[in-house]
Amino acid sequence: MRQRGRHRRRARGRALRAALAGAGLALTGAATLISTSQATVTDDPGALRPLTSAARLDPLRLTEQLVPERSLDRLAAAMGRPVDAGTVLTSTDRTLRAADGCTADEKRALPVEPAATRAYCWNTADSASRQWRPQSVTTSGDAADDGLWGTHRAILSGWSRHGDRATGGDLARVAFVNADDPDRLTYTWALLVIPVDGGRDYRGLASHVSGMVWYRDKLLVTASGDDGDALYVYDLRRVQRATVAGDEVGRVPGGWAAHGYRWVLPAVASYRPTRGSCAPADASASATGAEDRVDSADFASGSDANTAPCPNSLSVDRGSVPGSLVAGEAAPRGSGRRTLLWRYSFSADPARAGLLATDSAGTASAQEAYETKVDGVRGVLSRRTGAADGASWYLARAAGPDSAHGTLWRQDRRGAETTECGSSSDTHRCWGDGTGALSYWPQTDEVWSLSGRTLFAVPAPSVERALR
Repeated sequence: MRQRGRHRRRARGRALRAALAGAGLALTGAATLISTSQATVTDDPGALRPLTSAARLDPLRLTEQLVPERSLDRLAAAMGRPVDAGTVLTSTDRTLRAADGCTADEKRALPVEPAATRAYCWNTADSASRQWRPQSVTTSGDAADDGLWGTHRAILSGWSRHGDRATGGDLARVAFVNADDPDRLTYTWALLVIPVDGGRDYRGLASHVSGMVWYRDKLLVTASGDDGDALYVYDLRRVQRATVAGDEVGRVPGGWAAHGYRWVLPAVASYRPTRGSCAPADASASATGAEDRVDSADFASGSDANTAPCPNSLSVDRGSVPGSLVAGEAAPRGSGRRTLLWRYSFSADPARAGLLATDSAGTASAQEAYETKVDGVRGVLSRRTGAADGASWYLARAAGPDSAHGTLWRQDRRGAETTECGSSSDTHRCWGDGTGALSYWPQTDEVWSLSGRTLFAVPAPSVERALR
């Protein structure tokens, strides 16, 4: 994905490149494209603002906390030998519907410009659930140089459940999607848990997994619960089997339960703000009332010198050396505050594959940080084109309460670009509804995301052409 430093003038007319893999299946209604010179520019966020002072960078420091090896070993001894993600990917029990099997409502929120060339909808029972919402996506293209986990192409999608005490509270699960056959994607579920009592039991992760990345053999997810942690880490070589089919979570009479799922992922580490805890303030300004789009609980309040930032968006930048974890804390939509963007380097030590680079005290420091005027951000992606050019940042802004579509911005230290489409008062609403994160798959040159309950991919060159 290459940076373009100016807007591309575009002719009027009907345009919608919404064919799936050349099959000619329209994903969204046609939209009239207009010249960028005629677009409304009052909401142009301009250039990124670098943050360089210690007062702004110090709150971004994270302290690593490893789960003791003996606790993980005790859990494995009780539950049975762990397996790796490859075993999970070969035991899928659900099938994603191809685009022609998606409903009109499921396809309506897909991007207008640039258009998706691949789209999939979840099993109808999973799509119909209003307790669970898909929020994040990462792929084996993030994880490995060859884009494979073993011999498998895979996609992982994080889902969150908001529940009260009577229903078991908040939970988080991951869809392990076997993408070996692009015409038939299959998946199964694993519950995210945290070992407790020295590995003698576990509890469900009570967090919205609005951000999730897969790097090497580790899965890092955002934490938004009461623990005060910023990130949890899971080892994809340590997947455990549940032995009891029930709604309970943890050790129960007769074995181990995982809310009815077959697989369990116990956390192996977490990252807590060095300053104290990750505690976002009230974010009521972000609420839109759209059940499957923006939930006020999903957003932090924007950068605040009095609290440690809480990341709600994550992605991997494999173009940096070493690879880096990209993070974003969204300012609530309409709050007038700025969204915070920053990155950490992954460790180059083979013994710490997938963990962040830390100093002798176990502290990870941000390598760079910025502020942007774009609010309501649900997906963040950073791509480098070379040391001289720095990085371009791609921000997926959530749809508002009166729109099915969000906005995709590209920003750097020189300015910002977005696509133009339609004839509404806000012609920037061309992206998906903004439900999910952004993930770049280098081997296929695609950007993956979630729109509502639909998983989709857009060719990266199409993104670049649209953002000229």
